[in-house]
Parts: sequence; C-alpha cells; structure tokens
Amino acid sequence: MTVTAPADNETQSPEPKRYARRRKPFGGHVATRVAVLQDGYLREESFAIAALARLRGVVGREPGEDFTILEQTRVAEKYLGDRLGDEPTHTERAMHTALTLYAVHQQSIRDTPMHQDGIGLGRAVSLLCSDPDRAAAVRRRFAALGTATSYAAVTTHLRSLIRLLRDHRIALDYGVLADDLVELQKPWGPAQVRGRWGRDFYRQPEPGDRQGDDSTDSKADSAPAGAPSEE
Repeated sequence: MTVTAPADNETQSPEPKRYARRRKPFGGHVATRVAVLQDGYLREESFAIAALARLRGVVGREPGEDFTILEQTRVAEKYLGDRLGDEPTHTERAMHTALTLYAVHQQSIRDTPMHQDGIGLGRAVSLLCSDPDRAAAVRRRFAALGTATSYAAVTTHLRSLIRLLRDHRIALDYGVLADDLVELQKPWGPAQVRGRWGRDFYRQPEPGDRQGDDSTDSKADSAPAGAPSEE
C-alpha cells in the first residue's frame, strides 16, 4: 500500500502483516516526506519531478551541502536531538540519505510506487535473490554492506543495492530504512541493524507476498556470505 498522507501529518505504519517492519515516529516523519514526493511524481507533477532530480544530484553528499534540497530534507525540530558543533545530527543524515536514495529508486518509474509500507531492506534484498541468475551478485553486494565500517561506505553499498531494486521494481519502506540509518550511527547500532537486516533476509514470505518480476519464493538458506545469521 502506498503511503499518501498530508505533509503536516506524520505517517505511521498501518497494522502490518506478519514480519512487516514497523516505523518509529521519526520513520513516520520521513515516510510522510517521501509519500508527498512519490504521489507528485506518479502524477507527473512538475514540483516532484524537479525535487527528485535535485535529490539524485546530491546522493552520497553530506546534508546541507546543497541548499536547494533543504525544503525536502529538513528535519522537524523535535527529531533533531543534540547537535555537536556544525555536524549534522543522526536524524539529519538519515533523512538526507533516505530521501536521496528514494530519488534514485523511483527514477523513471511512473506507474509503480517504490516506497511501500513495511518492507525492510533485508526483505527487499531477499526478493532480489529469488532469481538464481542474479542471486550471487546480490549476495556479494549485501555482504559488502554488512561489513561496511563507516556511514559513507554504508551509503555507497546501499546505493548499489537500491539501483538493483529499481531495475527489478522491488519496493522498500523508506521510513523503516531511515530508522535503521539513525540507529546505525550510534555506538551500539551497527550490530543491531545488521542483525535485523539479516533476520529480515532469512524470513520466508507469506503466500502471495511477492513483488517485482520475481516468480519463485526466496530461499531462507541462501543468505549472503558475511550476512548476520539468525539469533
């Protein structure tokens, strides 16, 4: 289900299906921002087309380097937290990363929303791996993401996976991703997030829970080399 909430209301995940990921309040804030852009883009509205083009132009860069995107990437005051000097906060960095990656994901797709509720990163990647012809390459990229040691490296590997998701029209919940990106920046966060992505990858889909061009179930025993194992 596509998220289509007004810009001034935070989007919370609806009652999910089994194993669907739930958003935290900040994730709902990000999902609302993405939903407005997505709705406009799918309607071919000029403001959304221009905004996503600008966001794609700054993917991989630091928040605040381009003032023209701040209308889309600004974070509500209540989610900013403590700021240390001039460095972006965890939420500012997560908002920037989520919005710019969504812009890459939705590029040139005008008939299918690439932001959809409840789909965590591990789940989306498992759908990519359901095709044997691309499974090995996807596993390598997911493993590289799992061993990345800096936020910049994480965003680089995420961008690579997002392009594959776009090519095969597999959606992702960008509010959930933003929550993960906030946690990833905390001292204890990387292990928690990688474990969550790994568990998400392993879980079998419910009957009929398919996306994109896949026609077979993902394999629970084909986790990427280096991916976290079930706890």
